[in-house]
Amino acid sequence: MKILLASVMLKENCYVQLKFFPGFLRDMNKMNFETLLDESVRIHGHLCPGQVLGVKMSMLGLREIGIADPKGKDRKCIIVFVEMDRCATDAVQSVTGCSLGHRTMKFIDYGKMAATFVNLRTGKAVRVIAKEESRQKAKEYFPEAENKYAAQLEAYKIMPDKELFNVMDVDVKINPEDMPGRPLRRVKCNTCGEYVQDLREVYKDGKVLCRACAGSGYYTKLRMDIF
Repeated sequence: MKILLASVMLKENCYVQLKFFPGFLRDMNKMNFETLLDESVRIHGHLCPGQVLGVKMSMLGLREIGIADPKGKDRKCIIVFVEMDRCATDAVQSVTGCSLGHRTMKFIDYGKMAATFVNLRTGKAVRVIAKEESRQKAKEYFPEAENKYAAQLEAYKIMPDKELFNVMDVDVKINPEDMPGRPLRRVKCNTCGEYVQDLREVYKDGKVLCRACAGSGYYTKLRMDIF
């Protein structure tokens, strides 16, 4: 019988090969799905199709890049790029343990139901994107559902990954200033006096500026500081 080998990091630069029968691994993933979904729903606050997609998307992405324990031994080996600020993103965070605060989750505002999973140890990266046709396919699984959202919620739980997602191998370049860890440096904006970390400053007309003062701010100051 064919044996599947999965690499799991035990200590830095120390690996062990664990052997699983493919059927056993599939059963293990199936059992884990419900647990992972329950935890994601607890964090997110409600169950929805996006939660189901996010959990399954994360399980697929982690499996493809060889990350077996994202919240444990592999927690320093993964970065995820999410392309949407929707329900699925909370599911990705719940499953992978990646977050903005840990600098292991990067938000790229593409407005797409997609995420890229990067194994920092090996450089392996895959982009997983939800298939648009899976929305219609869900109705075929549950034609008697009350509405399309109810059909998607139940169908996404049982639809195979190949009907839900496209997966592509990608190459992701991550700059040192975007990696987890302490800030590489802090500089003072010559205009507002606020400090900027991690090389996010802008140099313009001989001045060091924050992005807001350089003209790309998301806010407009209405009055003097409250405090």
